[in-house]
Amino acid sequence: MTATLETKQTGVIAALNRQQANALVAFLNYKKYHWLTYGPLFRDLHLLFEEQGDGVFATIDELAERSLMLDGQPVADPTDYLPVATVQPSTGKLSVRQMVEEAIATHELIIKEMHEDAETADDAGDIGTADLLTRLVQDHQKYRWFLKELLQKGDGLVS
Repeated sequence: MTATLETKQTGVIAALNRQQANALVAFLNYKKYHWLTYGPLFRDLHLLFEEQGDGVFATIDELAERSLMLDGQPVADPTDYLPVATVQPSTGKLSVRQMVEEAIATHELIIKEMHEDAETADDAGDIGTADLLTRLVQDHQKYRWFLKELLQKGDGLVS
């Protein structure tokens, strides 16, 4: 393998590891929202946060295994997740509106980075990783869409 190709593959593996770490942090944030939601939309939000969190969680293994397929090492030690992630863990007591806004911001960050990471993979000639990230972007776009719809009318149901 040439030095340039090795460098490109190292970049792809680093991107996969960051996305894997982001997925775990996003999942944990979703669990927080799921447990702490309240108000007139409680049932719907409780279920939506669980459903979207489960969807994000399912990607962790895919991302880790893709790294292994490229002869890389996925993030494996729990203490290594936060330093690798760009998604920030949710902190403090949040209103329902703040939870939804925080989840939207998380998806926007992940979508932006996955677009960049798909380009990195494509530049490295790694269509498998580019395809994986392209598919996952669509999932995150759908999650973001559902969340944004909650804030559209401004009717005060999500305070």
